[in-house]
Amino acid sequence: MAQHQLDVLSVGDVVIDAFIKLLDKEEKVEHEKNGDTWLAIPFGTKIPFDHADVIPAVGNASNASVAFAKLGLKSGLVANIGNDGQGREILQALDKAGVDDRFVHINPGFKSNYHYVLWYKDERTILIKHEEYDYRWPRFRVIDIPRWVYFSSISEHAMEYHDEIAHWLESHPTVKLAFQPGTFQIEAGIKRLKKIYELSEVLAVNREEATTISSGDHHDINDLFDKLHALGPKIVLISDGHAGAYASDGEKRWKMPIYPDPKPPYDRTGAGDAFTSTFVAALAKGSSIEEALLWAPINSMSVVQEVGAQAGLLDEKQLSKYLREAPHWYHPERLK
Repeated sequence: MAQHQLDVLSVGDVVIDAFIKLLDKEEKVEHEKNGDTWLAIPFGTKIPFDHADVIPAVGNASNASVAFAKLGLKSGLVANIGNDGQGREILQALDKAGVDDRFVHINPGFKSNYHYVLWYKDERTILIKHEEYDYRWPRFRVIDIPRWVYFSSISEHAMEYHDEIAHWLESHPTVKLAFQPGTFQIEAGIKRLKKIYELSEVLAVNREEATTISSGDHHDINDLFDKLHALGPKIVLISDGHAGAYASDGEKRWKMPIYPDPKPPYDRTGAGDAFTSTFVAALAKGSSIEEALLWAPINSMSVVQEVGAQAGLLDEKQLSKYLREAPHWYHPERLK
């Protein structure tokens, strides 16, 4: 692929997902009094399943990089892979999607990340294992410096890597950071990742994550906004499942409904990645927050109609068509 200056450089772990479609009659969901939900599978026996789909080059950052490329942005990925067949599959998939892979580091003697997705009805439980790569931030030529960095889920073994990224961002103040923290990054706490939060142009989380990160009132969206903005990000985006999403620039705040599903969701994997990356893509293209809120739910709706996080991603022409056909109530509402 020809090298060019990138609009968005996504950063995070890349994996291969093996989707195992479970049969409705073989498993069940159990709900506990404390609100926890469990997937129950018969123990100590052989269990039939419907089928399996193996999808390379996924993960929060990789999904975002494909969404950016699909929407016409010059998109690249910083990630680690092993020197194995799975790693070659990942590179082939990125190339096919139009994602610049010059910053994907091949680690000799390591395996590529490989996860198993237990897919039950329209939900999934993912078995994860992150390889312990030697995470190093790339050296950039002037032409390599992107306009945006999109930073998301990465291994718990990469804490010092966050410091490298923060130092680089401080040295390149024209680069805007979108931060979509993953599980381990949230567990690390706001003190450990203080600089990342402070440097964020956009912080994107779901409502549960917003509550955990901020220690705010889960039922008070304004309290969550206030506490998250206090960490430093200029724009805060909070998704809230079927309730829609919320966005704030520190002064103005909006609520956005979901885009209506044309049919029941097939697989919810990647809905959040599609939502957040599409919001950031709109901003990178010069749109306002309100315009970005119109875009994001459409790609999220489309992704859940297909298996995996990338098959349903839309290009700008397709997205615009859905927007033209949107119901009259589909628009951001200012919060008081």
